[in-house]
Amino acid sequence: MKHLSTGFAALASALIFSAPAYAQFNVAELQEKALADDTAYEIVEGLTTEVGPRLAGTEAEARARDWAVKKLTALGFANIRVDNFELPTWVRGEEVAQIIAPFPHNMHITALGNSASTGEDGMEGEIVHFRTLADLQAIPDNSLNGKIAYVSHDMTRTQDGSSYGYFGGVRFFGPRVASEKGASAMVIRSVGTDYHRNPHTGNTSFGDAKPIPAGAISIPDAENLDRIIERAKTLGEPVRIRMKMTPRNIGVQTSGNVIAEIPGSDPSLPIIVIGGHLDSWDLGTGAVDDGAGVAITTAAAKLIKDAGQPKRTIRIVWFGSEEVGIWGGRAYAEKYGAKGHAIAMESDFGAGRIYRVEFKLPEGNDALKTEITNALSTLGIGPWAAPASGGPDNGPLVRLGVNAIDLQQDGTDYFDLHHTPDDTLDKIDPAMMKQNVAAWVTVLSIIANSEADIAARPVEQ
Repeated sequence: MKHLSTGFAALASALIFSAPAYAQFNVAELQEKALADDTAYEIVEGLTTEVGPRLAGTEAEARARDWAVKKLTALGFANIRVDNFELPTWVRGEEVAQIIAPFPHNMHITALGNSASTGEDGMEGEIVHFRTLADLQAIPDNSLNGKIAYVSHDMTRTQDGSSYGYFGGVRFFGPRVASEKGASAMVIRSVGTDYHRNPHTGNTSFGDAKPIPAGAISIPDAENLDRIIERAKTLGEPVRIRMKMTPRNIGVQTSGNVIAEIPGSDPSLPIIVIGGHLDSWDLGTGAVDDGAGVAITTAAAKLIKDAGQPKRTIRIVWFGSEEVGIWGGRAYAEKYGAKGHAIAMESDFGAGRIYRVEFKLPEGNDALKTEITNALSTLGIGPWAAPASGGPDNGPLVRLGVNAIDLQQDGTDYFDLHHTPDDTLDKIDPAMMKQNVAAWVTVLSIIANSEADIAARPVEQ
C-alpha cells in the first residue's frame, strides 16, 4: 500500500511539473466575459472626465500620462513606465471669422495645427475659391498676390474612412501649397461629414514654405460661403473675409509613451504590441479619438491577464503626440526597433462596431489566420484581403518589418466627430465598445499563445 501511494505521488508530481506554465485560454468564455465587461467604458469615462482634452506637448497631456500610470497600475499590469521624448509644441489662441462683403455673415472657424497667427489685429482679404486642392496646385507659384485661398471639396461618407486619405490632403498640405502660391492665408471647408456648425481641426505641415494663417470653417459655413461666391460673380464683386486667429508656438516640450506589460511565460517568443494614442485635439474631450482606442485595447489585455499568463508578452502602449505627427510612434520605433516584436495592433478609429479583420503576416501562417477568422465569425466579423497596417502609431514599427493585424471598425459616422467639439463621451455606445473588446480579446487570446513563426522580418532602412 505504501509502495502504491508512492507511485501515485510520483505520477501526480510528474503531472504537475509537466503541465504548461501558460494559460490555455477559452476563446468563447473570454468573448462572453468581454460582452459583459465595463472596463473599457470606465477607462474612457475616467480619462475624459478627470483629464479631458490632451493637446500634444501641453500640461494637459502630462496630466494624462500621470493618470494613465495610476490607472494601469490599478488594473494590475506590470513594468509600467513612461518613455519621454521632446517635440515642438503649438497651442491654440482666439479664433473668429466673418464674411464682410458682399453679404456679411459670421463663420465658425478653427485654426489648423501649426497655423501661423494673424496677429492681434487680425487680417482681411479677398477670397479666391478653388473647388479642389488640385485646382490650387495647378496655378503658378506666387500668383495669389496676398489674397486668401479657399478650398472647398466633396469628401464623402464611407464605412472604412477611405475618403479621408485623399480629401484630407486639403488639410495635410494644402496650406503649404497656398503659401507657395503667394496666399496671405488659407481657409478650407472642414475635412468631415457632419452638418453641425463645428469646424474640424487637425495638423498641417508647411515644410520649407512660409507658415501662413490656416483655418477650417464648419461645413454649413463653407456651403454658405460657396453660395455667396456664386452670387458675387453675378454682381461682379469680390468676396472679402476678416479673420483673427492667434495660435502660437511655445517651444520644445516633453511628451511620452506610457507603457505597461503582461509578461509572457516564454521570453524567447517575440512580443505583441497593442494600444492607441493618449493625446487628443483640444476642441472636445478626446473620447472617440482616441480615448476609446486605449480603453478598448487595455480592457482586452486585462481580460487576458485575469485569465492567466500567456506565452508571449503583451505590451500595451498609450502613445503620445500622435495627432501632431506620430511623434510617439516614431519615438517607440526608434528606441525599440523591430527585433523582438511579433505583431503590432492599434485601435484608432473610434468605438464603432468591428466588422472585418485584416492581416499582414509572414507566409506559412494560413492556419493562424483561419483560426482567428473562425473565432471572430461569432461576433459578425469577416476577413478582408487588404493587408493590415498596424495603425498610425505602429506605422513606423511595421515599416521596420513588424507584422500586423487590424480589426476594422465601422467608421460611417466617425468623420462627423473627428477633431471637433463633438468628440465627447456621450458619442460612445457602450454595447459597441464591448463588441470591440470581445474582438480584441479573441485575437489576443490566440496570438499570445501561438508558437507560429510570426517574428518580425527586419527591413533595412
